[in-house]
Amino acid sequence: EVMGPLPGNEKRCPLDVKMEEEVDCGDYLRRFITYSSEPGGRVPAYLLVPKGAFKSAKQFPAVLALHQTHALGQKVVVGLGNSTNDEYGVELVRRGYVVLAPPYPLLANYHPDLKKLGYTSGTMKAIWDNMRGLDLLESLPFVKRGQFGAIGHSLGGHNSIYTAVFDERIKVVVSSCGFDSYRDYMDGNITGWTSERYMPKLKSYAPDSYPFDFHEIIGALAPRL
Repeated sequence: EVMGPLPGNEKRCPLDVKMEEEVDCGDYLRRFITYSSEPGGRVPAYLLVPKGAFKSAKQFPAVLALHQTHALGQKVVVGLGNSTNDEYGVELVRRGYVVLAPPYPLLANYHPDLKKLGYTSGTMKAIWDNMRGLDLLESLPFVKRGQFGAIGHSLGGHNSIYTAVFDERIKVVVSSCGFDSYRDYMDGNITGWTSERYMPKLKSYAPDSYPFDFHEIIGALAPRL
């Protein structure tokens, strides 16, 4: 109710993946791609692939690496930011994971028209883009299907949690500083949660009547395996 409805098959259009750039990073390739997450909406993302994926018949595990609130968006997790502490996408690809790093709506250079696309919240748009990102990963011949991870810091942390609640293909979630009770956040001032890119409808509830909180969201994740 607060995030708005999860899109259905009407938005599950062909992904139409396009590779805009490929960079050789030594032991892995960094590809800048775009994909269609829904009719009228393309998502710019980075795909990191271990070079071993092109030399072996085995399938590799894959993970969504979701970025924090940052002016550079998804670039920070793939080694294009200014802090090595944010480069968890790079660390994971070097450990043998295929990594997809999509952007969060209305940050950096990704500004979809949420109202035109039919979304109540940026939160649900992010969830849908991430779910289509999992569809993309499943389409790759070198990726192990149906069992993914999601990792993120701060914004990326709760983005990972929210996406995992709606998509059971995510079996493991790593959330760094990614959640707290809404009642505890900023001593109960949840204005930061209610902008267009998050959940505007949350501000219509009194602190003692939020329809959900993070302990319930975390509870919805288990068991998965």
